[in-house]
Amino acid sequence: MDFTYNFVLAIHILVGISVIGLVLIQHGKGADMGAAFGSGASGSLFGSSGSANFLSRATAVLAAVFFITSLSLSYIATNRPRAAGSVMDKAKVQVPVPLPAAPTAPAADSKAKEIPK
Repeated sequence: MDFTYNFVLAIHILVGISVIGLVLIQHGKGADMGAAFGSGASGSLFGSSGSANFLSRATAVLAAVFFITSLSLSYIATNRPRAAGSVMDKAKVQVPVPLPAAPTAPAADSKAKEIPK
């Protein structure tokens, strides 16, 4: 079960980084308007209109994989076999050290009465 959790977690992290990268690569909605008036290059690696379809589909697929791995990780984490006891059961119980007894009143024949106040 531990191997499965680590494997799904590694896939989850890689897919998350990939989604971030794909979102950053994509053009915004206003990028085509600026390119039409000559302020930017309208061509890209996949052509002017092909990039949006490929990148948006790839982002959608990776987002679906990301959600599936998220659900898988939560399922694995909640159905993990528990240890025999909790962490608190394994902790050592410390017995408090008794405090020394409070001093008693001085005896009548002591020299405490001779101390100036």
